[in-house]
Amino acid sequence: MVVTSQGNHATSVKPRSGEPGAVATTATSPSKGSTRKARRSTATRSAAARRRDLPVALLLILPAVIGFATFYAYPTLRGIYLSFTDFHVLTPPQWVGLANFREMFGDDVFWHSLLVTVYFVLLSVGFGTVISLVTAVVLHRVTRSSVLRGVILLPFLISNVIAALVWQWMLDPTLGIVNIALKDLTGHSILFFGSGGWAIPSLAAISVWKWMGYYALLIFAGLQTIPPTIYEAGRVDGAGEVQMFRRLTVPLLRPILVMVVVLTVINSFQVFDIVQVTTKGGPANASNVLQMYIYDKAFRQFDFGYAATMSLALFALLIAVTFTQLRLARASESDLN
Repeated sequence: MVVTSQGNHATSVKPRSGEPGAVATTATSPSKGSTRKARRSTATRSAAARRRDLPVALLLILPAVIGFATFYAYPTLRGIYLSFTDFHVLTPPQWVGLANFREMFGDDVFWHSLLVTVYFVLLSVGFGTVISLVTAVVLHRVTRSSVLRGVILLPFLISNVIAALVWQWMLDPTLGIVNIALKDLTGHSILFFGSGGWAIPSLAAISVWKWMGYYALLIFAGLQTIPPTIYEAGRVDGAGEVQMFRRLTVPLLRPILVMVVVLTVINSFQVFDIVQVTTKGGPANASNVLQMYIYDKAFRQFDFGYAATMSLALFALLIAVTFTQLRLARASESDLN
């Protein structure tokens, strides 16, 4: 005989055939109404706790919100407004509508500066990504030296102005160590910053040297996420280091490489300081990148309205290029999934 308790009552249940009689006590599950009440009570207590924490949370994020509004949101909105005005600092801005945009589309110097900037971006992105990738793979597959990793990261810790000054001295046509070595080897020196054909490649080389360690560190971190068993399987199948690099490492690093390319494109389009220190846009506008032209219009000609228009165009271009890169490269997907 099996006895089951239901509340304060006991019910006898006949045991199944072949089973000895037994006494068991089973408790009925709580009612659905009590479960709903418990859940409502818990939700009410959670909502009350959140309401109590809200003032503290707002107080903690207030400095960040003030900083963002002061140094990002307001200048951005102010710049968008000025792009539709004729503003020369000493006089109040006058609304001109789309006149600045019409002037920009007919400005030959603007289009030349944009082409120079694109040329610089292509060199920086192409060589910078390849060199950073190879450096990261060497650090990951060949050496484990922390000292070497730190040395590679050192150029990134140097300011852009200092890096530009150092390379300007090293590439000086008469006293620079690079030209001294070239003159001993070839019998002549190169005007790296004084020649129209060498100006942009020289600036791109400085940019690649400056940022290579940072991007290599990002790629190195991505290499840590690749399971070693994948390379072991590749060796079992007879693949060499070059084949595993092409068919395993590069495809598995696609999200990291896309991020590196996007960051390189954004930084390259905003190049200004190394150009200002070394060439100042010369010779004959050969290195007059778009940021230099915007700076010249704003702080030398004091045409802030037109400078804001070009800045807005550059901002829109960066958004379009970044969005296109992320969509085409499928940055959110990984072959490790």
